[in-house]
Amino acid sequence: MVNKFNQFLVTASLLALTSCSSIAISNPFSSSTHEQLRTPQNATAYVCDGNKQFYVRMLNNGKDAWLIYPDHEVNLMQSSDSNRFVSGAISLVMSGDATTLNDGDKIAYVGCKPQLKK
Repeated sequence: MVNKFNQFLVTASLLALTSCSSIAISNPFSSSTHEQLRTPQNATAYVCDGNKQFYVRMLNNGKDAWLIYPDHEVNLMQSSDSNRFVSGAISLVMSGDATTLNDGDKIAYVGCKPQLKK
C-alpha cells in the first residue's frame, strides 16, 4: 500500500512540474528579432516596412498566389489587373519593390520586397 502511495506522489509531482512550463510560438509576421522560420518550399519571402514578413507561392502559371500565414494558407486569385490577387477582404498587389498586402483591418503591409533565395 505504501509503495503505491509513493508511486502516486511521484507521478503527481511530475505532472505538477510539467504544468508549469510554457511554450513560445514564433510568428513570422512579428517585427521582433526572434529566429525566423524557414521559407516554405517553392515560396518567396517578402520583408516589408517595420520588418514584417509574409510568404507567397505562385501557382497555376502565375494566375494564383498562395499566401502563407503562420497558422494557415490562403489562395488568392488573379484579378483583371494582372499584378493584383484577391480573396474576400485579402488583397495582394505585387509590383516589385512596392508590393503591398492588406487583409481587412488585421494586416496592412507596405514597402514589401521579395528576398533572394539563399
